[in-house]
Amino acid sequence: MRVLTIVGARPQFIKSAPVTRALRNGGYEEFLVHTGQHYDYGMSQVFFEQLHLPRPSINLDIGSGSHGYQTGQMLIEIEKVILAQRPDCVLVYGDTNSTLAGALAAAKLHVPVAHVEAGLRSFNRQMPEEHNRVLTDHLSDILFCPTKTAVDNLLQEAIAKNVHQVGDTMYDAVMQFSDTARAKSDILSTLKIKPQDYILATIHRPYNTDDPSVLSSIWQALCAIDQTVIFPVHPRTRRKLEMMDLHVHLAGASLRIIEPVGYLDMLVLEQNARMVLTDSGGVQKEAFFFAVPCITLRPETEWVETVESGWNILTRPDAILQAVSDHAWPITPPPPIFGDGNSAAKIVNILTKVE
Repeated sequence: MRVLTIVGARPQFIKSAPVTRALRNGGYEEFLVHTGQHYDYGMSQVFFEQLHLPRPSINLDIGSGSHGYQTGQMLIEIEKVILAQRPDCVLVYGDTNSTLAGALAAAKLHVPVAHVEAGLRSFNRQMPEEHNRVLTDHLSDILFCPTKTAVDNLLQEAIAKNVHQVGDTMYDAVMQFSDTARAKSDILSTLKIKPQDYILATIHRPYNTDDPSVLSSIWQALCAIDQTVIFPVHPRTRRKLEMMDLHVHLAGASLRIIEPVGYLDMLVLEQNARMVLTDSGGVQKEAFFFAVPCITLRPETEWVETVESGWNILTRPDAILQAVSDHAWPITPPPPIFGDGNSAAKIVNILTKVE
């Protein structure tokens, strides 16, 4: 069997690593396409190194740009690769422009599409990710859902054929790499911080970074928190902060801005944080895996189970300080809703039966 895998962004490198390992350990052929959606060393190459991902079979080097430009360029180039490689199926992950371009190119060429992390819905059509995931699900021939909620979402859209609840491959990755992270990462000593003595923050979504009033409100809250906040800054967020000249207000604050970190360092920072403050879907889940309270700076989340369990709350920028200081968190561990750590093996077992 010949699988053409498409990745392009940081979360996809993590999601794909356990499946790539399972495919290759099973003796199946994989052609790995990197679209180049994320291209900085800290957002791309370091993940390939730390997750032991093989070098991409091809890097399309699409880079950044508007949604239309980026998706269009990917579609053109991915179509060429599919025609040249003639895979038995095309495997896509998540909800990025790389995901949609890969699914659309394959569907138009009548190559089966398999979507890992299918069925997620935020029900917010202002999010580009929501359009990507909905369209990809309706283009897909095989849909791998991480949770029952995802399965139910697809049923509401009359998608029931070849839908499989397999668990979450990001949980697989956490299970596979947590021990390595603890053994190899020195991020805590490098930053001179102790476990449970800091808050970890990540901000990158356009609705938090593109509106100056929203970003300013978030920034003011981060600076006002009366404990250490570790803030690995996404490149686009850094550009927005610099454009607004907000960095000048940092002097004397407990907010510590650092460069983006690799996967192993991020796992250690998440696992040892007292609390996580984020707008990232992946970081929400990883906090949940580690039983670390999470404040999500979004009006909604596709990971509703984390909110229903009490381990994640949705918060407006102007309510960050109150949430940090006053919210009562659960005392019982998070429920095991994301599978058993064997999602990749289940996915490969199903894929290899594709005709």
